[in-house]
Amino acid sequence: MYSFLPAIISVIFLTLGFYVVKRKGLTRVSSSFLFLCVTTFFWQATWAVLYQVKDPDIANFLVKLGYFFILFLPTSIYQFLSEISNSRNERRYVHASYAVACGLAAVMLTTNLFVNGYYEYSWGFYPKAGVLHFVHVLQTAVVVCRGLYITWLEEREAHHFQQARLRSCVVGMLIYFFASLDYLCNYGVDFYPPGVIFILISFSIMTVAIVKYGLMDNPASIAATIAHEMRTPLATIQLQAQSIGKYLPELFKGYQLAVDNQLCAQGIKTHHFEKIRDIAAHIETEVRQSNAIIDITLASAHRDLHKYYDYSVHSMAITIIDAVDNYPFNPGERDNIELDIEHDFIYLGSDTLMKYVVYNLIKNALFAIKAEGKGGVRLALERHGSQNRMTFVDTGPGIPADIVPHVFEEFFTTKREGSGSGMGLAFCKRVISSFQGSILCHSRHGEFTSFVLTFPALQEGEGRAFGYEGAAQVAQS
Repeated sequence: MYSFLPAIISVIFLTLGFYVVKRKGLTRVSSSFLFLCVTTFFWQATWAVLYQVKDPDIANFLVKLGYFFILFLPTSIYQFLSEISNSRNERRYVHASYAVACGLAAVMLTTNLFVNGYYEYSWGFYPKAGVLHFVHVLQTAVVVCRGLYITWLEEREAHHFQQARLRSCVVGMLIYFFASLDYLCNYGVDFYPPGVIFILISFSIMTVAIVKYGLMDNPASIAATIAHEMRTPLATIQLQAQSIGKYLPELFKGYQLAVDNQLCAQGIKTHHFEKIRDIAAHIETEVRQSNAIIDITLASAHRDLHKYYDYSVHSMAITIIDAVDNYPFNPGERDNIELDIEHDFIYLGSDTLMKYVVYNLIKNALFAIKAEGKGGVRLALERHGSQNRMTFVDTGPGIPADIVPHVFEEFFTTKREGSGSGMGLAFCKRVISSFQGSILCHSRHGEFTSFVLTFPALQEGEGRAFGYEGAAQVAQS
């Protein structure tokens, strides 16, 4: 009877963990949740067996086996909460906590200082705390409270829907934490461990958070879905703009003839004419820019870029020219871009993705220059032996030294709310890494920001192996 609840809970949690991974894919959040579910499974499954055994030797083996997984539970909760709250700075502390758990596991397996045998209660055997057991109890309190705190801080600053997701997570994990009441049984308090009840309640809350609020959903995938839905209205706007651009000049001619022949008074001033005449072009420019952002967002949602884009050999100079020619510049912005691409080189990757990288760098640079009211952009190609480089420099406001280490983190942005998603540079890094290259940021606040993109050098023979005839021939064509 005493084994029934632990056995049921163990199966439920293991099923939930694999369900989340199957439905949401293997991400940092889903993998940390899976590890939490797996450790919970082994903890409760071992106790379900322990409550049934009568042999002291088997009981002594099971108490250490079960506690081996319990040692990692607090840190798995901490890791899950840090990933849910997108607190990347916590990862080094998570790793340190796992190191402490490994150390305690080694002590437990080789000595009786952590688990010193067992108690034999009316409902079954249970581990007896050794002299070092308090270290684990202290670690549990510290790391779980820390995880709940950082998630609570994130919930306070999140948008309304994200708040509901994080609040459910905090409540669920807080209730799970009350399962630590079971520690009293390790110190001789004779009552049936109530932790299984708290785990069951926590499971119910987490299930609601996952199903109703999409707790495990990747924000990039959500953004990609929304972005994809924007294509239809943008296409409609573009068609309307093209119609305006096609017929508006004829209407202007008719209006001007009517004014010239005194058939109507001139109610539209000349300079207003000029603005109206350019309205269709402005609309189409905005639509192209919006579509470029949508393309980048959709590409950002794909974790395995190789599955969605064909990788082959391309000329970097041609890719850059194509990107610049198709970028939706506002009036006068193209004059700020200087290209030095004489030292062309070839790279193995997707030219579509590479154009998105260039789009991102141009967009960020122009935003910074506009905010500063001065500056320019220089994009240069260089060859350096076994490596080739693209250097992208803007002489805008620069980036503060404490911000530079974070610029490639997903969803990190210094722009005001609604002006940036924090996905762009993280996407750039992922693309360049998939090309077997690297991207670094250097900046001096108030002077400049530079991005150095490094690519492995390919020989012309390697290019031909991919069906590429060489940068020189393509450039000439």
